[in-house]
Amino acid sequence: MTLEHDARAPFEVIASTEVGREWNLSLRRDRVRWPDGSEADYRVVEGPDAAFVVPFSQAETTVLVRQWRHQWGTTAWEVPAGTLEAGEDPLAGAQRELAEEAGLIATGWTALGVTRGSGLITSRQYLFLARGLQRVHRAPEPYERDMIVREVPFRTALDAALTGDIEHAGSISTIVRAARVLGIV
Repeated sequence: MTLEHDARAPFEVIASTEVGREWNLSLRRDRVRWPDGSEADYRVVEGPDAAFVVPFSQAETTVLVRQWRHQWGTTAWEVPAGTLEAGEDPLAGAQRELAEEAGLIATGWTALGVTRGSGLITSRQYLFLARGLQRVHRAPEPYERDMIVREVPFRTALDAALTGDIEHAGSISTIVRAARVLGIV
């Protein structure tokens, strides 16, 4: 069975106003008109795309990172991931993030598709599986100084994603899609 998509909006956007902007995020209000003439407002958060990586070793381990998520008021276990620079190729961003956060480079890369975190935000999340791992110098961003890096069996990470120990939606999606490509699920 194929789930088809339709790129045509069921309404006309008649006005669009930027309500606020901070760094690489903006809030926009779109006024739309439906075919029956009724109008409604949509709020849209415009944000940058991101890349997520599941590194998978020959020993069937992966690497997770734990960092403080200020917006959530707690730490989160996640796969190595990060925001893409403007115009950056998703694979190049994934490679950069894997080296920065986990101190790894990979010789084999498999694209696992794209997800979106919410119906409110324009951002796309590009998911990757990395194999043929080699250690390199880890160089996290200054705001990642609290980050903990942990190598765990891949099945442990998958269990954590499926049971809720990992709450980060992009990480869960990447782990599950990697498990499917690896023939584990």
